Amino acid sequence: MEGGKLSDPPSDTSSTLKNHKRTHECSECGKPFARRSLLLSHRKVHVGSGSSQGLEGKKFFSGKDMKDCRSSPRLKPYKCEKCDLRFGQKSSLLTHQKIHTAEKPYQCLECGKFFSKKGTLRNHERIHTGEKPYTCWECGKSFSRTGGLRVHEKVHAGIKSYKCFECGKCFTLSSTLRTHEKTHRGEKNEKCLECGKCFSEKSSLMQHQRRHTGERPYECPECEKRFMCSFELQRHQKRHKGEKPYQCGECGKCFVTQRELQFHERIHTGEKPYKCGECGKCFSLKQSLGRHQRLHTGEKPYKCVECGKCFAQHGNLWRHRKTHTGEKPYRCLECGKCFAQKGALWTHHKTHTGEKPYRCLECGKCFTQQGNLWKHHKTHTGEKPYQCFECGQFYSTTSHLRSHVKTHTGERNYKCLDCGRAFAHSYSLRNHSQIHTGEKSHKCSECNKCFSQKNTLVRHQRTHTGEKPYKCPKCGKCFARTSSLRKHVRSQTGESPYKCPKCKKTFHCKSQLKMHQKVHSRKKPLQL
Repeated sequence: MEGGKLSDPPSDTSSTLKNHKRTHECSECGKPFARRSLLLSHRKVHVGSGSSQGLEGKKFFSGKDMKDCRSSPRLKPYKCEKCDLRFGQKSSLLTHQKIHTAEKPYQCLECGKFFSKKGTLRNHERIHTGEKPYTCWECGKSFSRTGGLRVHEKVHAGIKSYKCFECGKCFTLSSTLRTHEKTHRGEKNEKCLECGKCFSEKSSLMQHQRRHTGERPYECPECEKRFMCSFELQRHQKRHKGEKPYQCGECGKCFVTQRELQFHERIHTGEKPYKCGECGKCFSLKQSLGRHQRLHTGEKPYKCVECGKCFAQHGNLWRHRKTHTGEKPYRCLECGKCFAQKGALWTHHKTHTGEKPYRCLECGKCFTQQGNLWKHHKTHTGEKPYQCFECGQFYSTTSHLRSHVKTHTGERNYKCLDCGRAFAHSYSLRNHSQIHTGEKSHKCSECNKCFSQKNTLVRHQRTHTGEKPYKCPKCGKCFARTSSLRKHVRSQTGESPYKCPKCKKTFHCKSQLKMHQKVHSRKKPLQL
């Protein structure tokens, strides 16, 4: 190959695939390409955008000359009467005219969708069949369309023809450039009708809307797990293949994506770049900050389409939906009990094994779940970041705050089918139901006394062991129950959070308030 000329591809059909792979080589830098069109695109890197003497002695044009050449009536004799667009072949004109007539004669037998072109139908059918006939010679990746392969090949060629005039950043696709330009203009035209959030791309809006509807159209053929986005499915499938190419240099742990590795590395560095403007708390992940901020705003953007109940987190909506379907796909092999969530099964399984891997460094207490350890740790630090907007009281966990808020709203959604009594919490209903069944499954190993609830058994066992794990930070006095510690602390601080709605008198504990309320409920004797 001399003087920028290309040798023709081997005509012998018996030539190997290896020889066919790299037929076209750049005379400037020697880089080989699988296709002539890629080489021509690549040469622009060396020659710039001006006209140059091309390959095999043919002249190549750019700018207005090229445009004029393409639009010449001599080269494109077939003209559309509707829009004046010209075509080189009559078949191309006939295909184009279907845009104006809205004619769609080709139907997909799988889903019933119609198309104006036969080729578009064939491309669409590959979504159902999963066929990917176009393979990249460089890396072996397969595509369902030639257009997808051509775009991908530009990644290997290093071609980024589309440049942003604002910041100079270059892109492989014109669509990616258009999307990028919206970041400079601050343009977000696509609005979610559910929560009012705006997006720059329609595809981003569609993905976001699935968080409201709970739709998960992408299913893993291996384990039948479903996902909202195709990239989430692709990332998940790498776990089945065991692909974890990204390794942490600190601890050696491997990850499926580079993004996951970056998030993990913040554990070692302690970096928390996302700060809450309300309370100053910092987070290592942006989505963690977003979830936290909903505690301040009270926003619950995820709505159940069945009952209308709203949730602050998508995971909570997803778990709630199973209460309507009654779906419990995860079964314990030990006792046969079924669970709606895989995590709940893992937690339950530890009750059989007795495994408690999470240990408190302060007092040595062990827990089956990391979340329970975090909650317990707050008893040592005294941290209570969650505040009730009604009365200003602080709580250490969101669940405790939610339970407390129900005392203001009077909400009691859990009703006993035996006696009709209603409860604010599901666990209160479960505990109450054991009164009707008479079930006492928790037995004390010391005195054989039986209890209906596990926490009642734990409190009882302290009478045998003498354990008093709850310590007053002021005077050091220890207590067997948290409720006793709370009463003691209020006696020191003078806090009286329980208020009588009749006479506005306040009390240290709930039992004192209940006793006081009997004074108002007594019937006064008639005065003669």
